[in-house]
Amino acid sequence: MIDDGVLAALSARLGRALAPPRGRYRPLWVERAAAGWLDDARAARLAAIADVFDVRDDGISFDAGINTASARSDALARVARALAADGLLTAWRDERYAVAPEFHAPPWFELERAAARFFGVRTYAVHINGLVRHDRDVAMWIARRSPDKAIDPDMLDNLVGGGIAVGQSVASTAVKEAWEEAGIAASVAARAQPAGAVHLCRAQSDGLQRETIFVHDLWLPADFVPAGQDGEVVEHRLVSLREVGALIANDDGPDVVTADAALVMLDCLLRHGAIEPDAPDYGALEALRHPPDSLPSSPAA
Repeated sequence: MIDDGVLAALSARLGRALAPPRGRYRPLWVERAAAGWLDDARAARLAAIADVFDVRDDGISFDAGINTASARSDALARVARALAADGLLTAWRDERYAVAPEFHAPPWFELERAAARFFGVRTYAVHINGLVRHDRDVAMWIARRSPDKAIDPDMLDNLVGGGIAVGQSVASTAVKEAWEEAGIAASVAARAQPAGAVHLCRAQSDGLQRETIFVHDLWLPADFVPAGQDGEVVEHRLVSLREVGALIANDDGPDVVTADAALVMLDCLLRHGAIEPDAPDYGALEALRHPPDSLPSSPAA
């Protein structure tokens, strides 16, 4: 079991890292629903772009002639290029996310991945806990992100994790990312066990991260050693669940786990009984997995 002192540090660190956004955000309205959320500075930047948005104090909408998914996607592709040219986005990914009322619903529009946080849209990802049984104990494979990554460079991460792009499913993303990031064969990755979802809504320097992460557990052979295939991972490490707790509590030095991966690891610790239900911080840690929607959608007036 993980010590109470580590749990207190873990709760404090993730409470800060996953804190809900503060300040004023305006909804991006599509079909009378909030498809995204932008702060005043980003709303002002959209107001300067001609013939795409109607920016008002209570929200942002597309101009009347931009009223189909295709038209919105085309307009946003042009806008995203302009924002990137102004240095307002992270590195261009040339990969689109579908933005929809709910997962796999017909999309309102498609959006370049680098622009997702600028517009504060809901994104979806798959993360996999790579687990190994050692007698009665459980160990977890973790990874270190490349220092060249646009987001969270050189930080510790889940063994496998990636966003779900247009045309991909949860299963296909899991298989794709498992091979690219850890050299896990498709036949093995397909055995990953779905374990629910966790949610994030937090302010970042590039906008809002509003993400649902579909969590999986994958039990790996004791002699398996991960090997990254695409250069996005530079190190793998096998650690005990007790060590996982200490790592996700840490917020200083070279061994800091990304906030989203830390949430996925916390979820794993809770589900596998590494944290006692009567631990002092259990309730606060449990609540981090499913935060209330801090930016509620409501019909446009």
